[in-house]
Amino acid sequence: RGISSNQRPKRPLTAYLRFVIDNRPAFREKNPEASNLELIKKIAGAWKELPASQKQVYEEARKTDWKRYGEQMATYKAQLTPAQAAALKEERRKQLAKRRSIRAKRELNLLGKPKRARSGFNIFLSENFRESEGISAVAKLKKLFDTWQKLSTSQKQPYLQLAEDDKVRYENEMKSWEAKMIELGREDLVRSKKQRLKKKPAETAKQAETAKASSGGNKAKLKKSEE
Repeated sequence: RGISSNQRPKRPLTAYLRFVIDNRPAFREKNPEASNLELIKKIAGAWKELPASQKQVYEEARKTDWKRYGEQMATYKAQLTPAQAAALKEERRKQLAKRRSIRAKRELNLLGKPKRARSGFNIFLSENFRESEGISAVAKLKKLFDTWQKLSTSQKQPYLQLAEDDKVRYENEMKSWEAKMIELGREDLVRSKKQRLKKKPAETAKQAETAKASSGGNKAKLKKSEE
C-alpha cells in the first residue's frame, strides 16, 4: 500500500529517441503534409546519416541519465517492504506479459495469419448489432445475447451452418499459412497436433448429448421389445 509502479523511476530514453524528440518539430515544419509514419521514416533516415560525433552528444546524455536512474532506483527499492516489492514485481510481470502479447499479435497480423473462425453467435451478433441503435454497446450485447438464447434450434441452424463453413475456411487457410511459415523458418508459429484437435462448440456438443441420450433410449426400447 502507498506504493505503485507509477512511482517507479522512469527508464532513460535511448539516444535515438532523444534525437527524435529534439528534431521532430523541425521535420514537421518542413514536411507539413507528411503522415506520422512518413515523418518518422525521414527522421530515422536523418539519424542513420548523422555523423558519429553528433550521435555521441545524445549517447553521453543517455549515459548521464542512466547513472541518475540507477541512484533513483536504489532509493526507490530501499523504501519498499518485502510485500510491496513482491506486489510490484508481479505487477511488472503482468505488464511485460501484456506487451509481449500485443507485439506477438502485431507480428501475426503482419505475417497475414488467417482470422479465427466465428461462432454461430458471433455471426448473429455481426448481422444484428447495428439494429439496436440508441443504446450502449454493452446493452446491445446483452440484448442480442438474450435474443440468441431464446431462439429455437431451427432458428439458430442457419448461423450454426455458417459457423461450420467458416471453420472449414479457417482450417484450410491455416494449413496454407502454416506451410508458408515452415518455409520461412518460423516453425514456432505452427500449431501442435494437440492444438488442432479442438473441442466441439457448445451447441454441437449439446446436440451430440441429445442424440446420444435419444440413441440410448431407443436401444433400451428395442431391447425391451426383443425381451
